[in-house]
Amino acid sequence: MATDNNNKVLNVPNLRFPEFTEEWRKYKVSDVLDFYSTNSLSWEQLDYNNEDLYNLHYGLIHVGLPILVDIEQNKLPGIKTECKPKNFELCKEGDVAFADASEDTNDVAKAIEFVNLNNHKTICGLHTIHGRDNKHLTVLGYKGYAFASPLFHNQIRRIAQGTKIYSISSKNFAECYIGIPSKDEQSKIARLLALIDSRIATQNKIIEKLESLIKGLCSFLFDKNKYDSFVRLGDISEITNGNSDVQDASLSYSKGMYPFFDRSNDVKFLPEYILDKESIIYPGEGSEFYPRYYNGKFALHQRCYAIYDISRNFKPKYLYYFCKTQNSYFVRNAVGSTVASLRLDTFKRLNIPHVPIEVQETYVQLLDKIETKIIDNKAILKKYEEQKKYLLSNLFI
Repeated sequence: MATDNNNKVLNVPNLRFPEFTEEWRKYKVSDVLDFYSTNSLSWEQLDYNNEDLYNLHYGLIHVGLPILVDIEQNKLPGIKTECKPKNFELCKEGDVAFADASEDTNDVAKAIEFVNLNNHKTICGLHTIHGRDNKHLTVLGYKGYAFASPLFHNQIRRIAQGTKIYSISSKNFAECYIGIPSKDEQSKIARLLALIDSRIATQNKIIEKLESLIKGLCSFLFDKNKYDSFVRLGDISEITNGNSDVQDASLSYSKGMYPFFDRSNDVKFLPEYILDKESIIYPGEGSEFYPRYYNGKFALHQRCYAIYDISRNFKPKYLYYFCKTQNSYFVRNAVGSTVASLRLDTFKRLNIPHVPIEVQETYVQLLDKIETKIIDNKAILKKYEEQKKYLLSNLFI
């Protein structure tokens, strides 16, 4: 909240459009929303080919749907004819739906708002809480973002119940508050955040197209049917696993620390390194096996592998791009019933197409240009996401 010249705390956010000066009003969420019953249909009872009655499953709130849901752009599954419930409340535009359970307290009460149903019959399903502003205190789109703000979720974290799975009920909304300004200010806030969300969606599509392009080019360039000469990876490189554990790693960098690679996509840091080499790094367990390239000092998880000291007849980046096409090989040769794991011999036996170094250089130059574009566009995406996070933290009370 902000203060005036006399240090009086005002019911206004830290950041707002300059034309608005009046204070906001705070309401209990239960005074803003009326709640309706939902069904408990599982995924097995839903069907994307049935459009008679759409059903919102809580899993789609956690993964897949944006904050503002347009039914024409954000596909929902239908309900199988034999599973259609007898009694239900149809959603209206402006209705919100919360996920009532999650393994992460940050995702309990994660919400979406329906902004365009286009006359499609839609109901809320398993592990959702269906709310409606029957008092018309809010404009279309405002609630979705207000319920996505850290200020709201900080309240939810304090009241969410459970040990492994955290949950809430509609009764908990009597303990939570939401700030509501004039409808004109609501509209400007919702419009700004919707524009940023639209730009984030566009940026994700750009990245998806570039990743699809590099995947297609790699598949074409490294099609093994085009080659008649191969060498084994173990004959042209050194391969080792790491010696560090994730519990010793830090999520933030400080001076004297080195990148630490494990099977996650996040880079962590350790105060010591295992190799100072141009390397191809692989997760040693998981459901998918894709490489990453690094040149310099780094630490490595004990269940990850590094491929290094590569023969002069092979460019490391050539091997890296080839390995990006070999996920199916590693999945097929992984062992273990609970967690699929890779063994050293699996790497050693991998057949590498042997082509002249000049051809390798051509491949690398082409693929490097696309990968650089992917990296640059991911950096742009991160900036937009940071901007949205900042606005959600400062535009609400």
